[in-house]
Amino acid sequence: MKEKIKYTDEPVGKVRVITDFLPSPEQLALKDETVKVTLSLSKTSVDFFKKEAKKYNTQYQRMIRRLLDEYTAHQ
Repeated sequence: MKEKIKYTDEPVGKVRVITDFLPSPEQLALKDETVKVTLSLSKTSVDFFKKEAKKYNTQYQRMIRRLLDEYTAHQ
C-alpha cells in the first residue's frame, strides 16, 4: 500500500447498532440432526436452488433445508 491513510477525529455520522445474529462457535461445531426424506419438487424450484447454490459455492439441498428451517422457526 503506497498511499498513507490519514485518520482524524471528525464525527463519523449516523451510527447504527446491529444486534448479534451470528451463531456461537459451539453451535457451529455441532452437526444438525437430520432425517432423510424423499420429496418431489418442481424442476423450476430445483433449477433455481442449483443455480443459486453454484453462485455461493454450497449445496442446493442445504439451501432448501435452511429455507425450511427458517420458515418453521418463525411459525
